[in-house]
Amino acid sequence: MTATVHTLPAASASYDEHAVGAVHAFSTGRAFQHQEHRNGSVLPQLWWVLTSQSWVGLPISVFLIEHKDGLVLFDTGLDPAIVSNPEYISQAIGRFLLKRIFRFEINPDDKLGYKLRTSGFDPRQVRKAIISHLHFDHIGGIDDIPQAELLVSQREWDQLSGPHPERDWILREHIERPEANWCPISFESSGDALFSSFTGVHDVMGDGSLILLPTPGHTPGSLSMLVRSSLGPPLLLVGDLAYSADAIVQDRVPGTGDAKQLRSTYAKVRQLKANLPDLLIIPSHDDAAISQLHSSRNLEATHAYP
Repeated sequence: MTATVHTLPAASASYDEHAVGAVHAFSTGRAFQHQEHRNGSVLPQLWWVLTSQSWVGLPISVFLIEHKDGLVLFDTGLDPAIVSNPEYISQAIGRFLLKRIFRFEINPDDKLGYKLRTSGFDPRQVRKAIISHLHFDHIGGIDDIPQAELLVSQREWDQLSGPHPERDWILREHIERPEANWCPISFESSGDALFSSFTGVHDVMGDGSLILLPTPGHTPGSLSMLVRSSLGPPLLLVGDLAYSADAIVQDRVPGTGDAKQLRSTYAKVRQLKANLPDLLIIPSHDDAAISQLHSSRNLEATHAYP
């Protein structure tokens, strides 16, 4: 494991608009969650986990960014072994609860490496993977990209040092893999008014096109990535900060996470959108947002770098 810290150029509002080409969204299977999970509930969490029958479908999305200096992933999706291997989750209580929190529709063809190859990309060419947070449905493909740097926030990584990270669905055995090249990152002040509501930033490629922002709430160390390109509107990939973009706009927190922290982060994201009015907010489990990405000014078209 190595640690990297990059600071932004002095004028981060000025970025290389030709650095990012196409942006692709892939689904590594689908899941169903409770309505209370997605939209929040006044009922105690354990109550609706054990009794609710209101299931809502959602994609398990990963995003591939074609950068002029190499392929960059945002998250790596779910491992199909979660349904084929009864021991994928080692703790019995975890196996008991998982089937009551999620239902999965996933098969071997949904594995990250297969998805990339059948879409014309070589997994061995992925240079970096941004991990929004360490839950199993976001780190399930890391074995397919052993050469890639896996960027995660230091605060998120620190949870592995706690006594029982599995209680928060951070499964050490699927994270601390022998070939995994984890790179915990810190956030630094940019001096840019665009990001003034955030505690810091991290420039992934050093050109201002891919900017990581701390967006805690779903987990303490969750992060999001701002993607800027001449091909379309700016994107904010937010992972599981919300299960729909509307929830952030409407300040509606889900049934999990730290509600106070989520509302604080939502306000920061709304301020960013006020500064970037055409910003598209893209949660990882929002079908409507993924459709909006697909239709936004040809973002998935082939792009020839200058």
